[in-house]
Amino acid sequence: MKDKTFFRQDFLGFYRDLAVNNHKEWFDLHRKRYETHVKEPFKYFVQHLIGEFAKKNTEFSELEAKDCIFRINRDIRFSADKTPYKLYASAVISPGGKKSKSLSGVYIELTPEYLRVYSGVYDPDKDDIYDIRAHIASNTKEFKKLIQEKEFKTLFGEIRGEKNKVLPLEFKEASLTEPLLFNKQWYFYAEFSADVILKPGLDELIIHCHQVAEPVTHFLYKSLNQN
Repeated sequence: MKDKTFFRQDFLGFYRDLAVNNHKEWFDLHRKRYETHVKEPFKYFVQHLIGEFAKKNTEFSELEAKDCIFRINRDIRFSADKTPYKLYASAVISPGGKKSKSLSGVYIELTPEYLRVYSGVYDPDKDDIYDIRAHIASNTKEFKKLIQEKEFKTLFGEIRGEKNKVLPLEFKEASLTEPLLFNKQWYFYAEFSADVILKPGLDELIIHCHQVAEPVTHFLYKSLNQN
């Protein structure tokens, strides 16, 4: 939808105002504004993206926006920061929705400062980490080719994630040529200025990010589905 805009100025304006009024009393007074200019437009946008992704991958067909969108409320139980609300809209558009640990799709974050489009593997468990490392170690040349592909590097830069200082012995030799074996997360993101959120073609930009990410995410995702 090259000529369609999905968000108006107050989508970002609400978050700017919330940043200096991040408390329940203010939010309750502006709840209708939030629902009209933020919540409903974002829900529509996410459902639209799901529909676009489903055209090429039937795994997205049964997905609904409500399964993908994160609440604006922050989890403050274990945080020193007790402000109750997030200052961005976010969703995981992947076949497992918010439950996805591997993104055969994208995680999007829309803020007054930027738009980010993430993909990869963010929160694998111990067994998954081992499986991904084994897959990379056995297919190092293929992995390197994928992450060094020009369009991927231009858009996403590098694979990110926390690392272990020590590896199982069976991966040490392969790690000499592929240091990303030390990772315990393998994610990446593209960042754009916030003004693109209000411009036509926002959906096509995110779809393009998904398409460029897909070969790498497919490689990582495959390792989690071999058992």
